[in-house]
Amino acid sequence: MKRRFIWTAAAAVCLAGSLQFFAPQTRADEAMMKLEQNKAIVRDYLNEIVNKGNLSAFDTFFSEDVVFNETRNFREQYPARMQAIRGAFPDHQLIVRDQIAEGDKVVTRVTFRGTHSGSFNGIPATGKQVEWSGIAMDRIADGKVVEMWHVQNTAALMQQIGTKPPAPSPR
Repeated sequence: MKRRFIWTAAAAVCLAGSLQFFAPQTRADEAMMKLEQNKAIVRDYLNEIVNKGNLSAFDTFFSEDVVFNETRNFREQYPARMQAIRGAFPDHQLIVRDQIAEGDKVVTRVTFRGTHSGSFNGIPATGKQVEWSGIAMDRIADGKVVEMWHVQNTAALMQQIGTKPPAPSPR
């Protein structure tokens, strides 16, 4: 009887030790899965809304009060922005180059491509194939984008369609 008790106690101790070993691994796996889910949310909205122009998917990806570059009227401004881009570059395409996630933020490096087929910022269509880069940082909460900080190399785009870069300022 004593032997059985000793073996049972030893087995319980080993099992408890194993559970402690696996518990942190499970938490790390869960955290990694959450980061991958957040990255997928960003990739999916970039594809669905930016590439496909599917504005009806807005509520799927963005919170009701999403903030873009520290302004709160993103929902009202975005359709006009996309219309201007699509009008000037009807074949506009965004390509994800890199993506990094930490905590609730996702950073994505992208390349934009398109053919300058319509007027853009007062510059008539040139027919030129253009390419410019950008970086986006998005904060995710409850499965939706709640804050966005995006920058594009608009100077490179403007230079490709015919405007000269600004002259260096005198010192």
